[in-house]
Amino acid sequence: MAGLPRRVLVTGAAGGLGRATLDLLGRREVPATALDLHDPGGLPADRVVTGSAGDPYVVREALADVDAVIHLAATPAPVLGLPEDVYCGNTRATFVVLEEAGRAGIGRAVIASSMSVLGLPWADRLLHPAYVPVDEALPLQLEDPYGLSKQADEATAAMMARRHGMTVVALRYPRLGGPGDKLRQTAGEWAGDPGAGAKELWTYLDTRDAARAAWLALTRPIRGHHVIMVTAPTTLVATPTEELLRRFHPSSQVRASLPGRTAPVDLGVATRILGFAARHHYELSEEPV
Repeated sequence: MAGLPRRVLVTGAAGGLGRATLDLLGRREVPATALDLHDPGGLPADRVVTGSAGDPYVVREALADVDAVIHLAATPAPVLGLPEDVYCGNTRATFVVLEEAGRAGIGRAVIASSMSVLGLPWADRLLHPAYVPVDEALPLQLEDPYGLSKQADEATAAMMARRHGMTVVALRYPRLGGPGDKLRQTAGEWAGDPGAGAKELWTYLDTRDAARAAWLALTRPIRGHHVIMVTAPTTLVATPTEELLRRFHPSSQVRASLPGRTAPVDLGVATRILGFAARHHYELSEEPV
């Protein structure tokens, strides 16, 4: 897209990432339309539409005067609904939003994928990545409906890019939060039991950085379909990463040095395509355990 978007539709606007994204758009003086199932009031958007992102009529209404989309609406965990509802609801919403955007001639969309697409976070057993640092080409090991919905979302994004000539970026987010809420709680849990973070590779991203990654994906001069991992460069635990991997993922091939708290994620694509690097790093006070 040439220049800044004229108006951006943000779905899932009342969630933590949705609000952070609306805040960022406001600071950049870009008008926003917020779409959510319910309007909680106080959303920093000059237009609010209520309804499901899986309803084409609602989405068409929300897309009025929009020229870019950030699609965040989803059931964010497999434990928050019946398996069929989680999978079908998430994939329907992504299909509808991108299809309606493409029909409307919108050329740029960003969707929230997840590190859960790897299969590790929600598996009933501890799975091990084939190699670390993990990257966008890592073989998936899905055993849950939420992660599967994200795999389908990424495939939908690729198809829509071909079908409509859109640029669609799928951002694989890790656990999100701010320093005063979820990240503090998670850091405390993983400090006491580092194994509890093994399924998520001890990764995180500040919500403000997550919103900025979406902004970069919306505005960088790129074309086509892209899947991009975006995490903080460090883990959320004090124990050195290489020690954690030896203890909890001993079968994973280690392809690069991971000194200190280096996150076991290859962030090269995020750097090269988006110019993204996290600015908000969670500072730990815990000693290694």
